[in-house]
Amino acid sequence: MVTLTQLEYIVAVDTHRHFATAANNCFITQPTLSMQIKKLEEFLDVIIFDRSKQPIIPTDVGVPIIEQARIILSESKKIDEIVKNYRNTVEGSLKIGIIPTLAPFLLPMFIGDYIRAYPDVKVEVEEMVSDDIVEALKKDLLDVGVFVTPLRDDKIQEQPLFYEEMMIYAHKDHEILKKEIVEVKDIATSEIWMLGDGHCFRSQVINLCEMRNIQHQELPFEFESNSLETLMKIIDKEGGFTLIPELATQYMSTEKLKQVRSFTNLHPLREVSLVYSRHYTKNKLLNLLGDHIRKMIPVAYLNKDRGSIVEWN
Repeated sequence: MVTLTQLEYIVAVDTHRHFATAANNCFITQPTLSMQIKKLEEFLDVIIFDRSKQPIIPTDVGVPIIEQARIILSESKKIDEIVKNYRNTVEGSLKIGIIPTLAPFLLPMFIGDYIRAYPDVKVEVEEMVSDDIVEALKKDLLDVGVFVTPLRDDKIQEQPLFYEEMMIYAHKDHEILKKEIVEVKDIATSEIWMLGDGHCFRSQVINLCEMRNIQHQELPFEFESNSLETLMKIIDKEGGFTLIPELATQYMSTEKLKQVRSFTNLHPLREVSLVYSRHYTKNKLLNLLGDHIRKMIPVAYLNKDRGSIVEWN
């Protein structure tokens, strides 16, 4: 007979690709974990893991078995959620992954109020790039991600939250701030500072401008940052410009806002969403999180028709 415990163990091994690490995360000894997985393999008369590989990988038949195990474990957790909903309680844990181009601007708007509103919810937040969030969601290492969509992954659900404009931030003396009309073609130059590889905002800028082959010959030095705030400080000192998300302007002084320009020929937007596994069970916590974020951001951001969505994936 297949048990939920055995399914938990094979999912843990698949997640960590190491028997000892999986055992530690399941709070059992490695021999106990190995014995239970061996019993499951004998019962099913198949080999789930190729133990000759390092790190350990699932066999061809093991892949769909583990995927089904994740579904079964997720569905079993719904019983607990049904009881909580019946009792109208808001409690549990919520692990959130958020991308670096949102974290410094969005988190301060809602996280403190959310925690105070629901004190029985243990919230953990980790700053991660989009691809890492998706991978963590699929392995149940995160409950929900906050990043830019559309993603178009059939294993991931998307719940759009708001739409923010992609705007220009330039040195205070840069010519682009003096132009009456600013078009996308005006930023497709070697003066633009970019985030490093792996950031969806970088990919959006490239897709917006079709500028993959541009070399940064006019910049004082070549630098690809993981922080928009770092780029803006370098621009203030060294010149040039970059693109920033609209949320960043919410924290700027009147003087700093003079260094920000919108495009005049179109309004490029990025769609910010809650993303989660299609087998996600904590729907009440997720819906409360989404409602809380929407209440905290400027109302204008809720309007999808204020511009054109720029994709990154």
